Amino acid sequence: MRTTINNAFIAAAMTAVIITPVFGLQLFRQGAQTHLESHWGMVALGCAIVFVLQLIKPALGKLFGQVSLPKAPSIAPKGQKIFGVLLIVLALAWPFFGSRSQVDIATLVLIYVMLGLGLNIVVGFAGLLDLGFVGFYAVGAYTYALLYHWAGWSFWQALPFSGMAAALFGYILGFPVLRLRGDYLAIVTLGFGEIIRLLLINLTQWTGGPDGISGVPKPTLLGYEMTRRASEEGTQTFHQMMGLTFNNQHMVIYLYLLALIFALITLYVSNRLIRMPIGRAWEALREDEIACRSLGLNPTNIKLSAFTLGAMFAGFGGAFFAARQGLVNPESFTFIESALILAVVVLGGMGSQLGVILAAIVLTVLPEIAREFAEYRMLLFGLVMVLMMMWRPQGLLPTQRPHVEIPR
Repeated sequence: MRTTINNAFIAAAMTAVIITPVFGLQLFRQGAQTHLESHWGMVALGCAIVFVLQLIKPALGKLFGQVSLPKAPSIAPKGQKIFGVLLIVLALAWPFFGSRSQVDIATLVLIYVMLGLGLNIVVGFAGLLDLGFVGFYAVGAYTYALLYHWAGWSFWQALPFSGMAAALFGYILGFPVLRLRGDYLAIVTLGFGEIIRLLLINLTQWTGGPDGISGVPKPTLLGYEMTRRASEEGTQTFHQMMGLTFNNQHMVIYLYLLALIFALITLYVSNRLIRMPIGRAWEALREDEIACRSLGLNPTNIKLSAFTLGAMFAGFGGAFFAARQGLVNPESFTFIESALILAVVVLGGMGSQLGVILAAIVLTVLPEIAREFAEYRMLLFGLVMVLMMMWRPQGLLPTQRPHVEIPR
């Protein structure tokens, strides 16, 4: 009994520590003054509920026995292929049936699909924990913005250089972390992401500082702008060339289809890579680095290839993000973005491409549905991740390696 009471007190104290900054203390701004309001009643109520639940937990266990969550169904590889084909068909038809806001949200989902598939190469295939992946995303976005701002390059001209610049940064990052593993690797990559963000803030003459770079143009179609009026005199826009009436929805659909093409290319390339010797080398490195070295493989080249290729896809995603937003600033590339991309990979199942796509849809669409809980977004993410670790630690759709089963 004494142990139960002690556990209940500890759980209530931990509850108070967690919920006090969220529910107990809130800042309100009135004019030029900021006031701190306390809501200790909510904190006390939460602690009391946790305390009572911990007290009656042993009795409930004896009464109802061990309660376990239902097992999640597993999908065979053939079923996953069918599900993937249906998902692609739905994605192709979505912009012609959904509203403008729904298509815009779907475009954001596809950006996170690209980023998730890129990080999946580093974390899922090679087993290298990267918490600064948003740094490569920022490099790709700013490469396009700077090339437009200083050289007047279009999206299609700057796109290859955005990928190459991000890949170069990934290659450079690979050298300091060659001897690091686990938590030490995560800390170094986290610092890299913050260094990139601080450089973007402080290089004011080049990057615009905290204000960023605005007026970034959207991609053209066959060299024609999809705007109401052409930016240069004597040129035609796409709808003028086609004899159509201008509609803002056309640009939204075009950006969505472009994002879908990029996501499908990323999916195809990463799927081919894991079937090549480089992909097998990533898996060998992930399972056991010592055994990988004993097989004659070079862990240095394997790690550098994973960082470089993963960063390249992040650079392409960053360039498209800059074109879609028309504005880039350092606040778009905080650690929260890295955490969200990593959550997509972990929730979907490390190494599972279809799982990453499904997780990107879930983690992007759910906050848009529950907008009234927007300020508790990260709290909900944490709750989802905890439940997933309890219910299905291998992810929504875990990867299944090709194998042969010998009948008994």
